[in-house]
Parts: sequence; C-alpha cells; structure tokens
Amino acid sequence: MLCALLLSATLCNAEVRLPQIFQSGMVLQRGTNIPVWGQASPQESVTVSLNKKKCVTTADTNGYWRVDLPAMKAGGPYELRINDHVLSDVWVGDVWLCSGQSNMETTLERVSPQYPDELNDSNNMVRLFHVQYQTDTRQPSADLCPTSWQRLNRQNAWRFSSIGYFLGKQLQREKGVAQGIIESAWGGTPIEAWIASDTLAKYYPVLHRQTQLYQNDAFVQAQQRAGMVANHRWQEILDEGDPGMAPVEGSEGGLWTQLSFDDSAWSEVNQYDLLPNQREMIGSLWLRQHVQISKEHAGKAAQLLLGTLYDSDVTYINGVKVGNTGYQYPPRRYQVPAGLLREGDNVITVRFINKNGKPYFIHEKPYRLVFTKDDVQPLSEQWRLKQGLEMPYSIGRGVDLQYQPSTLFNGMISPMAPFAVAGVLWYQGESNADTRQASEYASLLRLMMANWRQAFQRPELPFVIIQLANYMEPSVQPQNTGWSMVREAQRVVAKEDNRAELAVTIDVGETVDIHPLRKKDVAQRVALALERLLWNPRVILSPEVEKATVEGTQVVFVLSQPLLNEGALYEFEVAGADGRYVNAEAEGQGSRITIKSSVSKPVSVRYAWKNNPIRANVFGKNGLPMSPFELKLDSNE
Repeated sequence: MLCALLLSATLCNAEVRLPQIFQSGMVLQRGTNIPVWGQASPQESVTVSLNKKKCVTTADTNGYWRVDLPAMKAGGPYELRINDHVLSDVWVGDVWLCSGQSNMETTLERVSPQYPDELNDSNNMVRLFHVQYQTDTRQPSADLCPTSWQRLNRQNAWRFSSIGYFLGKQLQREKGVAQGIIESAWGGTPIEAWIASDTLAKYYPVLHRQTQLYQNDAFVQAQQRAGMVANHRWQEILDEGDPGMAPVEGSEGGLWTQLSFDDSAWSEVNQYDLLPNQREMIGSLWLRQHVQISKEHAGKAAQLLLGTLYDSDVTYINGVKVGNTGYQYPPRRYQVPAGLLREGDNVITVRFINKNGKPYFIHEKPYRLVFTKDDVQPLSEQWRLKQGLEMPYSIGRGVDLQYQPSTLFNGMISPMAPFAVAGVLWYQGESNADTRQASEYASLLRLMMANWRQAFQRPELPFVIIQLANYMEPSVQPQNTGWSMVREAQRVVAKEDNRAELAVTIDVGETVDIHPLRKKDVAQRVALALERLLWNPRVILSPEVEKATVEGTQVVFVLSQPLLNEGALYEFEVAGADGRYVNAEAEGQGSRITIKSSVSKPVSVRYAWKNNPIRANVFGKNGLPMSPFELKLDSNE
C-alpha cells in the first residue's frame, strides 16, 4: 500500500510517467536495442533522445508507450530526454541482474571482516540499483517500489549484494565501461516464487492453485493478524513469567542482566554444549560470563563479537542492552558504547529466545571484545547458565507471501522487463533442497530461465547459475541429500543450455554458516563464466569429465584439462547394479583419474555428492574446482 501511495504521489504531477528503473545515474545496456517505456496521456506524442539518437512515438489509448533506441557503444555520461523529463548522468555500458535468495542478498557489511581493504572503495562508473521487496499474488505489478540508482561507494554498497559489488568493480576494471548492477533478491525464497503464474498454471498447476489461495484478501489478512496476535501473546507470556526479566529500578535490563546479581549458583557450561542430551528448549535460556577489563581498556568503546547464535538473542553488558538479533543467521556484532565497560569485573548476559529446537553457539565464529584491530580480548567458552521460562511451541506464523508461487516474479521481476540487461546471475536453491522439491528443481529452473527470457524479450539472455556451496557437518559415509540433487540440477541445466554457465563454489562454503563469507571468490568465478559466454568462448572453466571407461573393476575418467594436484583424490563413490554407493579410492595423473572400489561391476560414479564434501580436491590446472556430479557408466564399455 505504501509503495502504491508513493508511486501515485510521484506520478500524478507529470503527463509522461517513467518506471522506477529509468532515473538519473542509471546505466543502459550497450550493443543492443534499448527499450524505453512508460505512461502518458492517451495519444500523447512522446520523444525520446539519447546521445544524438532520437525516437518519436504516440501513447496508445491506454496511455502506454514504448520506443527502442538503437544499439550504442559504451560511453557517457549523457542526458536521456523524454519530453520534458531530463535524466542526467546516464551511462551506456553493461547491466547485470543479480537475483535469488539470501546468498545473493548477503551484503558487503556481512562479509566485511573477510575483506577489510574493500570497505572504502568507490567507483563512479559502477552504479547500484536495489529492488525493494514487493509481492503480488494476482498479477505483475505496474512498477517497482520507489528506489534509485546509486554510485558505488561505502555508504551505498554497505547494504548491497556483496557479489554484485565485487562483480561490478571487477568488470569495470577489466572492460573499462560503466557497470550497472541490479539486485532483485529475497532471502529464503523458493524458485517457484520467481516464475510467472501462467507458466506455473501450464506446467505446475498445483503450485498455481497455491497462489490462488492467497488471492483472497480476507484470508491473507486473517492469517496475518492471527500470526501477529499469537506471536505477541507468546512473547508477552514469556516476558511476564521469565524471572530474569524481573524489573530493576533505573535499569533497562531485567534482574539477571545486572552486574550486582549473584550467579554463583548457576550451572557452569561450555558454550558448545549448553544442554544435557542436546534436548530442545523452547522459551528463554540465560547465560552470563564475567570478564575482567584492565584499567587501560576501562571506559573505551568496543565491539562485542558473539559469533552466530541459534536462534534469537538479546545481549546486555552490565545491565545495558547492547544488541539483539531476531533469527539465527546474522553475525552478532554489537557496539559497546564508551563508558560502559569498567575496570575490573564486568558481565555479559545473553538471553536466548527460542521458538523451535535447541539454543546453541555456532562453532568456528569469533567470540571476543574488539577495542581496535590489533587490540582484542577473547571471551571464554565457559558460561554460567540458568533456564528462564519454558514455553510451548509458538503457533504464530501468519502468511509470508514471498514464499508463494509467482509473487516475486510479479513484484520484483516483471515490472523491470523488458529493460535491456547483459545477463542474469542466479544464486538460489537452498530453499528447494528438501528431497521432494530437489527432484523437481531442474524442471523449475528451465521454466524460470525460459520465462525470464520471454519477459525480457531476449531469447538468448545469458544466465550464470551459481551452484550451492558446501555446508553442514561433513560425512565420511555416502549421502543422498537434497543439496546434492539441487547442485546436480544446476549443473545439468547449465550444461544443456548454450547460453548458460555454472559457477562452481563447492570449495568456498562453511560447515557452520549457510552464508559463507568468500563472496569475492564467487564474483570472480561469475566474471569468468560471463567472459566465456559473452566475449571469449576459449575461456576454460571448471574441469569436466570428457570420457569415462570401465576397465575391469576400475573406472577411468579423462578430464577436459590437466589436474592442478595429482595423486590421491577424495570424495568419489561407486555403485553397482543394486544402486548402493560405497566409498572409492581415486588417483589423478595428468588429465586422468583412476577410481578403484569394492564394486565388481561399476555402473555409476558420484563425486562430492554430499552436503559438505569437505575433502573434495579435484581442481583443474586453472585452479577451479570440479563440480559435484552423478555419472551413469556405459555398460558396453
């Protein structure tokens, strides 16, 4: 509703009205016709000019108009004139659409500890366009929510896609032309949310009917209100009954957050083993840790790093709240104001609030007080623990329309089409990685790509599919998981489409974090894939199996390039006719891999077919990892 009001206020003052995507500071795509469109009074004449090119048209009876400016070389800045509208600082270069779920959304701020030297970069020839969240259950929205094109600098990039940020900088440096990065992504969303309704109605009618369920406003509003009331009541009961929240006069924190509170009778626990038998704890759980602050550090501002926690937390120092996070994924980086830390004894109090599962600290994350880059005080793994109030499971859910089929295509993709872009980066799949959904992922991905190519009126619109990274606890034994199935679907779809490439990231993930930090590596691999798709087909990407033969009980692969590391190779599995996979030994030499196992008649081989194949070490001579795969062997060989 707010979007609609803002749009109406913006548009009512001008006869010629432009979509949000057309603004000063924008980048237009070089080397192809440039669609420009909008609304005007019916039958109004519209003149569009850019860089000495001019097109004239007349709005139709509904007020819609469109022109296609001729293809241009890179350059700028120019003025784009549409009747009385003058858009300044307009560049012609390359435009990239970055879409998917949270790993595409992961911001520069989130990955900043990995890349401290990137934080103050600016580049006038890289422009960022962030599509605001918007859903529509019925039809494509008339326009995007109000937003704008921004120059790349720390302030504008801080909350922007880190992959888009790194890609824009790299391609601008390599190509010497302006780069426009459009981020249209939403964390946690499934692929079906990004596919048009008519496409799903034809191929996946059940998903289409699922969207129809949410086209009833009364139903949606009732669900939303019920969820909001249930969540509010659950939290109200928790806060009222939690002994740790007993009020303390003159303090914003409850009784158990105070430095003066005696916690000597609380249990002593290691942060990685909070509860006996790993039992669930729904409600609140309190932890306190006393830290000794030196005279030198007393009174100084600091940053408290509490790694990543499950699920939500409210954190206090000496009774003062320094931060809170409402769900499990964000890193806890809380600012400690000057004057709060005192010489001698201080107490950090963490109030876990869990609505599902068991609270825990994530391994391999930083837990410390940071005064400066080189002045750090680690926290202990030992805490004092006390249960606050146990609660029933929360029943409040409401309706999250972004998870419903077609809602994001309608709200965040269609309103931009047919804006000219050079290519699409697609990083999604985690939310479709349960086994049932994963089995359909290849089909849905094909439909989505065809759908977007039709919407943008580019039958050969290039796609780079970013494969899911390694994640979760490693396994010694073979696994058959939805994550592996989604990776295989991504590989197969990219392989069969001559306008698509796969960016393999099986080596840049993290065991404990679904949002790995190494986003610059991902952007570099995307840039290589784009180089191959658009400019230099001789570019070599990840190694692939070109030939597979069965020699007795052994399987021999010939790869598309020599190996970077010869000798023992890991994460191979072989199956016989019974379909049961067993671990296999493998050895690489040159561009050949020889695989040995206990299976007398191999019929299939898998590589890195696990959630987190942490030992996978097949890399091409160019340093890129081989993709996970499942390969059926020819019984005649």
